[in-house]
Amino acid sequence: MRAAELYDYAIVRVVPRVEREEFINAGVILSCQRTDFLRAAIDLHEARLLALDPQADVDMVRRHLGAIVAICEGAPGGGPIARLPLRARFHWLTARRSSIIQTSPVHTGLCTDAGAALDRVMARMVRRPA
Repeated sequence: MRAAELYDYAIVRVVPRVEREEFINAGVILSCQRTDFLRAAIDLHEARLLALDPQADVDMVRRHLGAIVAICEGAPGGGPIARLPLRARFHWLTARRSSIIQTSPVHTGLCTDAGAALDRVMARMVRRPA
């Protein structure tokens, strides 16, 4: 059995009207430094977004959320940030900002499988119950 590894994660939030501070959870960024794991999972619920702001630019939000995934993957579409080391990318993505895409404070946990941990956090914090 593998030893449990420490991981960090943050919830990706969409804040369509920053001045109102209302948000929906739209994804998770999870990093496990010892296993070189950095991934983001996104699940945007458009109806919830539009309930907070009927004028929200859903396509623009989707593009920005897609950029988070690209940065985590180190994909060319992620720009220069995607070329940084994994830990630097995680810290850049989770830095405090007041824009339409924000992240929660960083939380920690223990896991033996970072991909499974990402799925668990997504199910608990982002995805709607069946």
